[in-house]
Amino acid sequence: MTTRTVLSVLSALLTLGTVAGAEIKIGVIVSATGPAASLGIPERNTVALLPQTIGGQKITYTILDDASDTTAAVTATRKLIQDTKVDLIIGTTTTPASLAMIDVVAEARVPMISLAASEAIIKPVDAKRSWVFKTPQTDALMATAIVQHMQRAKVKTVGYIGFNDAYGEGWLAELKKNAAARGIRVVAEERYGRSDTSVTGQVLKVVASRPDAVLIGASGVPAVLPQKTLKDRGYAGAIYQTHGVANADFLRVGGKDVEGAILPAGPVLVADQLPDTNPDKKVGLNYVTLYEAKYGAGSVSTFGAHLWDAGLLLRKAIPAALKTAQPGTPEFRSALRSALEGTRNVIGAHGIFNLSSTDHLGLDARSRVMVQVVNGTWKLLK
Repeated sequence: MTTRTVLSVLSALLTLGTVAGAEIKIGVIVSATGPAASLGIPERNTVALLPQTIGGQKITYTILDDASDTTAAVTATRKLIQDTKVDLIIGTTTTPASLAMIDVVAEARVPMISLAASEAIIKPVDAKRSWVFKTPQTDALMATAIVQHMQRAKVKTVGYIGFNDAYGEGWLAELKKNAAARGIRVVAEERYGRSDTSVTGQVLKVVASRPDAVLIGASGVPAVLPQKTLKDRGYAGAIYQTHGVANADFLRVGGKDVEGAILPAGPVLVADQLPDTNPDKKVGLNYVTLYEAKYGAGSVSTFGAHLWDAGLLLRKAIPAALKTAQPGTPEFRSALRSALEGTRNVIGAHGIFNLSSTDHLGLDARSRVMVQVVNGTWKLLK
């Protein structure tokens, strides 16, 4: 055997060893503390339920907390890309922070699956957003369901109070667009901060406009405050919330003050109430069973299920990407982005995902149901 042959054999063995020992690094950023913690904690908890191997490759998850802060989310994104050398990022919890992360992941060419709601995170699919995907239903998709329900309930006027950030502004824009199309007038627009402790001034203005219904464009526990204040001020009309409140903490903190709230939600929230013909029922119940077995009965929320659905997308995309490139390389990250974009017919806890080059969410109307808070729990509206 010549020296050249020996070196070629050694090189091949080293290459095989590198491939065999390769691991896929996934960074996870969530809001485990701060105003959005009631959303971020179940997302963080769900990481423990994700697969440790996919396509024969070990998966390593690194979790960082952005404390519900946009600047911290951007810093965490850079840390995961530069220091941990991740192949993909899942996160973060809130819309403003997810929007701020787009420039960072696009520049580094690292795919990202957001856990936040706004349609602006993924649309339009331009050069930057081509690297960004998401699993939660968009504000646009859910606002349509809310306004359709209002129309059936003969609502003619609606007031709005929501977060004074990208989440709240996105919801207001979708409400206006959908309401105008159905002959419903928006008669009041008020904003408040996620950390505010009083919204009395805003609520008084909303009540003074005498709307048939009010939409609260907020998420998590901070969404309780406007509804409580509305009831304290004697408002008797219908109160709608967004899918950003669909967790046990909203019910626990709100108590009787959030009774009657109407909202759109992912099917997983009421998986046990779905008909057996619903394709998401089995997947949703499986997630609920796994989560509650680890964290306790009644602990599950729709937000953790968004991260679970991200894991389901990766189960399909990673094996496809591995056919053309190895983890830890720019080629693999690019292949993973392409594989996610080509994902079809993935049945998740929240709906059926059919992604494309123009749609980096891929959900349709089957991903939403209307529910109401009745006797301190969620009731599916027929």
